[in-house]
Amino acid sequence: MSITREEVEKVALLARLRLTEAELDRMTDQMGQILGYMDLLGEVDTEGIEPMAHSIEVRNVLREDKVRESVSRDKILRSAPSRDDECYLVPAVLGDQ
Repeated sequence: MSITREEVEKVALLARLRLTEAELDRMTDQMGQILGYMDLLGEVDTEGIEPMAHSIEVRNVLREDKVRESVSRDKILRSAPSRDDECYLVPAVLGDQ
């Protein structure tokens, strides 16, 4: 598959790139080479190959969620510079409230 200079100009416009005439010529050539390589990959026989989302096996490395006892609210609020019976009190950031 090849790409035309006009297509490269359209891609540059969509990407909000200002390319010089020399850059347009170079990008047309380079994008043509990339698309040619993609065509080459399309010729590879993938019959019997299972589709995958990752090239390596991915597993969850996070620990399992378990319900456990937490620190009490009173103990946490003891370190608050300003608080009420339930929450930290902080200055309003969106104006007076």
